Amino acid sequence: MLEVLTERGVSMPLTTQPPPDEVVADLTRLSAALDTTIPRRRSSNLLVGTWNIRACANLTAKWEAAEDDSPKRDWHAVACLAEVIRRFDVVAIQEVRRATSALQAVIEALGPRWEVIASDVTEGSAGNGERLSFVYDSSRVRPSGLVGEIVLPPTADGPADQFARTPYVASFQRKHVEFVLATVHVVWGARPADRLPEITAFAEWMRTWARRKDDWNQNLLVLGDFNLDRIGDPLFEAFVATGLWPPAELNDVPRTIFDNDRTRHFYDQIAWFSSPTGKSLLSGLEYTHRGGSFDFVPHVFDGLTLNQMSWRMSDHYPLWTEFAVA
Repeated sequence: MLEVLTERGVSMPLTTQPPPDEVVADLTRLSAALDTTIPRRRSSNLLVGTWNIRACANLTAKWEAAEDDSPKRDWHAVACLAEVIRRFDVVAIQEVRRATSALQAVIEALGPRWEVIASDVTEGSAGNGERLSFVYDSSRVRPSGLVGEIVLPPTADGPADQFARTPYVASFQRKHVEFVLATVHVVWGARPADRLPEITAFAEWMRTWARRKDDWNQNLLVLGDFNLDRIGDPLFEAFVATGLWPPAELNDVPRTIFDNDRTRHFYDQIAWFSSPTGKSLLSGLEYTHRGGSFDFVPHVFDGLTLNQMSWRMSDHYPLWTEFAVA
């Protein structure tokens, strides 16, 4: 039974109130579109996603949030979010807030096989009350033991400036193949240049980790919201300079629902390390050259503006890649 916790702490079972016809219609359209966009999960593949879900915090415990309700994310939105997430094996989710009732409702809607691993909130104004999380299907992948946050070591000049939102790392296993996911939500800043130190520090840290011998670092993948601009931009060049390789299939897909300029925004990424010759350093995982984003806008919440939809679903599209498991 799906239950959500209202702001007053009252548990209200979702299943006692059948979804309205418009919710069923949205889920039907959404499912059909997902079938044509994202590969089916098979015994031989692994589907990895990343999604910045805008202000994923509290929940209005009804099927349709009214005009004066806050937040606008309701059971309708939860059902739609879950319908997308269930197409993947593991998803890194950014912008989960201190309150987690919406996230917990999504997990309940996904069903008993689904679990979540989440970081603590990064304190301070720059942290924006956010935590990072991994949602995964425990029948397809399982945690393999490593969980941690990336903290930069001191420099010769003293303590290092830390990330505004501490990157979060967890290891998983699909069949006999282990992989490590590191997710981040890079600070936005007043100017693009404000993002450069975090992007550079993160990429360099990951490369150093990848090179260490006898460490827990097999099959490192980075994913999340890096607030990058497009290829050739200093932010993007700092991201790839250490050998991180984002697949070409992600080059031309939009990242946000407001984005009508695909030549500029490159915010969300999934990437891994390659050799100087371009050979992937993944072992036991082979990228299938299938990846992209998923545009949910035409299929749900008909009649809402993009801004209204962003507070129910998100202002970002989910991004995904498929790997063959050896």
